[in-house]
Amino acid sequence: MRAPVVAFLKSLLDSVRDLAAIIVVIAFFQIVVLQQPLPNLGAVLGGTLLVVLGLTFFVRGLEMGLFPIGETMANGFARKGSLWWLLIFAFALGFGTTVAEPALIAVAAEAAAVAAEGGMIATDEAAKASYAFGLRMSVGLAVGLAILLGVIRIIRGWPVHYLIIGGYLGVVVMTFFAPREIIGIAYDAGGVTTSTITVPLVTALGVGLASSIRGRNPMIDGFGLIAFASLTPMIFVLGYGMLI
Repeated sequence: MRAPVVAFLKSLLDSVRDLAAIIVVIAFFQIVVLQQPLPNLGAVLGGTLLVVLGLTFFVRGLEMGLFPIGETMANGFARKGSLWWLLIFAFALGFGTTVAEPALIAVAAEAAAVAAEGGMIATDEAAKASYAFGLRMSVGLAVGLAILLGVIRIIRGWPVHYLIIGGYLGVVVMTFFAPREIIGIAYDAGGVTTSTITVPLVTALGVGLASSIRGRNPMIDGFGLIAFASLTPMIFVLGYGMLI
């Protein structure tokens, strides 16, 4: 029992250290620059404590559960030798984790509301829900294909920078033809997909797969999947905006 307690306390101290900088910045500008006391000080302190505890439990959960299971499944697929099942798993993992991302759900709902206000879609709730759902599905499909492509890259040993450069050149070209209203949403979609759910599992998958394949270096080949997960949503959302 002692070792888990020590590990938790260490994670708790790490969380306090990581959040100390932003707490100092907020306190400095609130007290020194704005020269105003913090509103609802008790609620702010209580919320800060919850954030520290939440971050601590989240990090411990990643270390205890998500990272090991991601690497274990990648090793299992590599030993099984079934390329198709590995690719299906990679696509399903990317799609499922992205659709479940809270950040993407929030951004899609906000984008639907703005689109309705701007006259791009109808203002009723059904139209906004349909728009948000389509946006989420487009991003989920994009990330699923991105992880699938990233897995193929690891297996084949393709250099990651050529694929990334080519993808961003495609984004630049599509930007000139996409509606102006969708460009900002498309660029933001590349960020919200790489959040709390997607990143741990996808990273574990890449590292575990590269560790299981002879001749692959986990440091060189295991990372880079998140870059694909950020890039492809921009392409798909730009295309989604051009189609609708």
